[in-house]
Amino acid sequence: MIKRIGHLALTVQDMEKSLHFYCGILGFQQAFEIHDHDDLPWIVYIKVCEGQFIELFYGGLNKPASVEKAIGFNHLCLEVDDIHQIADHLKAHHIVLDVEPKQGKDTNYQCWVKDPDGNRIEFMQLMPGSPHMNS
Repeated sequence: MIKRIGHLALTVQDMEKSLHFYCGILGFQQAFEIHDHDDLPWIVYIKVCEGQFIELFYGGLNKPASVEKAIGFNHLCLEVDDIHQIADHLKAHHIVLDVEPKQGKDTNYQCWVKDPDGNRIEFMQLMPGSPHMNS
């Protein structure tokens, strides 16, 4: 049902410093970027290894005006085979979905819950042609 960790998402204070750290110092590669509905930079994906990413959200110094997020941990993404199967499984265990299964801007399907401490968890079914599958 759950395949692996797909990505860890962080909201960063300064995107350029973060890219320098993750790419320039740690040696990961910038894979792709997603823009918001106003075509402003929103998320930068850093490829850790095949199929696993660190997702950096703009915050702080160079965030789009529409973004109001705390700096630091944003969410954990778990990759799944079937988004509807995991949604049904969670509901069967009386877990309330914060977001029902839907297709995101990256063409992948996702649904969202919170763990007992309120940490956000995204479940994602990757779709052929998505940037995740082609990076």
